[in-house]
Amino acid sequence: MNGVELTPEHPVERVAELAASAEGAGFDTVFTSCHYNNRDPVAALTRVADATESVRLGPGVANPFETHPVRLAGQIATLDECSGGRAVFGVGPGDPSTLHNLGAADERGLRPVLEAFEVARDLWAGERIDHDGTFEATSAGLNFEPPQGASIPVYVGGEGPHMCRMAGKRADGLLFNGSHPEDLAWARERVEEGLDQREEETGGSEFDLAAFAAVSVSEDADAAREAARPPVAFIASGAASPVLERHGVDDGTAETIGEHISAGEFTEAFERVTPAMLDAFAVAGDPETVTERFAAILDHADGVVVGSPLGPDLDRAVELAGRALIEAAD
Repeated sequence: MNGVELTPEHPVERVAELAASAEGAGFDTVFTSCHYNNRDPVAALTRVADATESVRLGPGVANPFETHPVRLAGQIATLDECSGGRAVFGVGPGDPSTLHNLGAADERGLRPVLEAFEVARDLWAGERIDHDGTFEATSAGLNFEPPQGASIPVYVGGEGPHMCRMAGKRADGLLFNGSHPEDLAWARERVEEGLDQREEETGGSEFDLAAFAAVSVSEDADAAREAARPPVAFIASGAASPVLERHGVDDGTAETIGEHISAGEFTEAFERVTPAMLDAFAVAGDPETVTERFAAILDHADGVVVGSPLGPDLDRAVELAGRALIEAAD
């Protein structure tokens, strides 16, 4: 997978326009980020389906706390129908900073994610389900069958060791929330541990490890790094202590950034992003720098999802990032 993440902070028509450009630049998958304070991602993806021809598309990533998982499964099935069978289900524990605003930050974890996509697979296969776990459902089913049926690919979004192993064991792929080669090397090891169990239980099947990287590319390297501050603030605030320690990032600074984000004090949060955080949690710089970083990531990952912010000039960034991925893979 070589994909791009588009954020519905932009109008839906703009998201669709960028998606069409991404398809032309060689990307094979388009994700939309999922935060309650942006435009609805499924509505944006429906418009993306109309504006594109072949790219796969899906939430990157939805969580099972803002929307009941049975309803979420129906939304993905509808998207699959609208796109002619191109849907991908990106599902994960969600962003802690924004879920804090909804009173759901403490509910994040592996089990809700696993239950959400396993139930979705049953629903897509035409089954009626009863479920009593992290959510409840009684004789729930869909009144239509998506084109891909139960074969809609499931990509787990996350970065913790247990989530990586679970994805290797149960999902079709992992959208690893990381931008540094060292983190991807670590993720590959955890995925392989899960894949060993997958082999024992299912006889094995193809699996896709993609780096879901914050990317900012421009001919102006300084402008690219400056544009990367907002997503790096969100990533650093939600990073686990071992990850922060691996990159020499102070726990307290990351926690303070998270507090500012939860309070809506975004300028204060972004100003606290350090150069070390930019290097650890983003691929940011001129095209040559970004190409070299992509190549290093691809030593450990099967593909890259080019995530927000893309760059100071979105249209140019999509073009440059697509070219950098092609060159990095050669």
